[in-house]
Amino acid sequence: MRRRVLVTLSVVLVVVGLFAGGPWVYARLFAPDARAPLALPEQAQPEAVLVAPGPLDLEGAWRVGEGSEAGYRLGEVLSGQPVTVVGRTDQVTGSITITDGVLTAAEVVVDVAAVETDESARDAYFRRALDTSTHPQAVFRLTEPVDVAALADAGEGVPVEAPGVLVLHGVERPVTASLVAQRADGGLEVAGTVPVVLADHGLTPPELGFVTVDPQGTVEVLLRLAR
Repeated sequence: MRRRVLVTLSVVLVVVGLFAGGPWVYARLFAPDARAPLALPEQAQPEAVLVAPGPLDLEGAWRVGEGSEAGYRLGEVLSGQPVTVVGRTDQVTGSITITDGVLTAAEVVVDVAAVETDESARDAYFRRALDTSTHPQAVFRLTEPVDVAALADAGEGVPVEAPGVLVLHGVERPVTASLVAQRADGGLEVAGTVPVVLADHGLTPPELGFVTVDPQGTVEVLLRLAR
């Protein structure tokens, strides 16, 4: 009888603890590990990038194709426990133009209403905060030409700093996208990040007592470009 009472008491205490400290318990024990940043796939050998010997013809227009992804990475503190939140979507479109080895135009459009994390409640708040019914898209647009001629012969990733503007929540702000690009199966792959300060786009990080959100984060992209 005594043992049964002790077991029952232990169960009650655990249940009470879960209700009283649910967010802490979730953050400490059950929150999934944050997904790794979007990055270029590793090549077994540098020459494996090439479909045929010789330089890749970079000239002309390229479109954002199937397999592209985008999203955000943002820090939270959930009942005293740090949590990294990552949202992703494959609803990404856009195009770039290269002329004489120079990136002269680029636009990437992300359907922000389609971005999902591991929590549907968080996603619903995200869509309300961004007012996705009014501002359904986030857009990066290049504002200055960038020399990318090195990509034609490169057998590995080439760093690219791309100045542009980010339109988010209907607000346009200057940014610099830090990217790495490489050749792949006759096409191009580009991965990287764009910094985001929430207040710059008219967004206020929520403070809900048990959760606070960092005032800045990053937009992540992985673009597969084809003719």
